[in-house]
Amino acid sequence: MKRIAFYDTKPYDKIWFDKLNTRYEIEYYEGKLRENTAQLAAGFDAAVAFVNDVVDSGTIDKLCELGVQVLALRCAGFNNVDVKAAYGKLHILRVPAYSPYAVAEHAMALLLTLNRKIHKAYGRTREFNFSLTGLTGFDLHGKTVGVIGTGRIGRVFVDICRGFGMRVLAHDPYPAADIPAEYTDIDTLFHSSDIIALHCPLTEQTHHMLDRQAFRKMKKGVVIINTSRGALIDSAELLEALNDETVSGAGLDVYEEEYDIFYEDFSSVIVRDDVLSLLISRPNVILTSHQGFLTREALENIARTTLQNLDDFFAGAPLANEVCYLCMQGSEAAACRRANEKGRCF
Repeated sequence: MKRIAFYDTKPYDKIWFDKLNTRYEIEYYEGKLRENTAQLAAGFDAAVAFVNDVVDSGTIDKLCELGVQVLALRCAGFNNVDVKAAYGKLHILRVPAYSPYAVAEHAMALLLTLNRKIHKAYGRTREFNFSLTGLTGFDLHGKTVGVIGTGRIGRVFVDICRGFGMRVLAHDPYPAADIPAEYTDIDTLFHSSDIIALHCPLTEQTHHMLDRQAFRKMKKGVVIINTSRGALIDSAELLEALNDETVSGAGLDVYEEEYDIFYEDFSSVIVRDDVLSLLISRPNVILTSHQGFLTREALENIARTTLQNLDDFFAGAPLANEVCYLCMQGSEAAACRRANEKGRCF
């Protein structure tokens, strides 16, 4: 029986992996995968990691040294993995789609809560304060939402917004022909949108795409929603935009320095991150701890796909969900897998 080292484990992870696993001996570790924790994978055939594990070149070399053959990410994003360092050494598998509805619905939940001040109203009525002062929102119907990134999640979010009667602008380097949105350049989207929602991956090109210059191009009073990756936004500049009221509200499920903070309980200690503390203190900011994926359906799909990825790897089958450095280079993508009769990138 193959042995799996499972990092950054939470109780909700174990439920579905234990229910669906029939082939592997899984050792669950609460700690995150780092170079200094990779040693825990000694004697294991594979490791399973999540979005805030640090899979840099040092971690990869250590895992390979220990005999780990494959790293299965139980998430879609892989910006935390040095895929160039992994190529030729360690196969990286991911879960490209678990539930686009979960994340898109959470994005809309953030927008609705922020706009209609549901969080404030909840706190008030719990104290028998039934005043409506300060709870005024705006109709979503007829407003313009700019959606950056129209992959699976972005498309679902577009459909949700259309259901509210919103005009949808979209920006994506690879426009979809069948999406009910008006594609436009990024500056037009910034200038015209009442709400901007981020649904794109984190790359060198998208890092801090919402920076000082971007905020200066936006409509006064814009609302920002981010359920993708924290580093898409320059957090310090977001604070400035909130201070000068360029941004009237922000609904964030991610934060660019979340790696050692999110998914953990720091309620009894001082978190020494001034930018995060200031964001949380703002009455017009709602920050959730990367929970957009957290539905029963998504957790089941994550476990099922991760286990299937491992099954395929150990069976010598093609790896449909492999992450590959060459595949990310564009024109070499097709040649990469075609060159290998096994349907693997190396």
